[in-house]
Amino acid sequence: MTIRNAVHCRDCASLISPTANTCPRCGGRQNIATGGLGATTPSGKNRVVAALLALFLGGFGVHKFYLGRIGWGIVYLIFCWTFVPALIALIEAIVYLTMSEEQFETKYG
Repeated sequence: MTIRNAVHCRDCASLISPTANTCPRCGGRQNIATGGLGATTPSGKNRVVAALLALFLGGFGVHKFYLGRIGWGIVYLIFCWTFVPALIALIEAIVYLTMSEEQFETKYG
């Protein structure tokens, strides 16, 4: 059986489907998306988008809602008038930008 548009596993080099998350032969994880700004976790979250939301709208907790942390998003909304969430969001934006894709995927994926 031939796999259409097959790609090679990055671990064992066997032919696999281009949409496979793991290799059926060796179990090695494959790249979900290309690196850089377009990289997303399997749940569709993007590290750079989260950082930009934290930077520009972090005082309202928008980045927390984006990452699925609804409770924290509500806390940020409640205290947005104090500007404390905005300061925390600035730090979080820096953290998101300095994280590797794998760390971001593990924590928020």
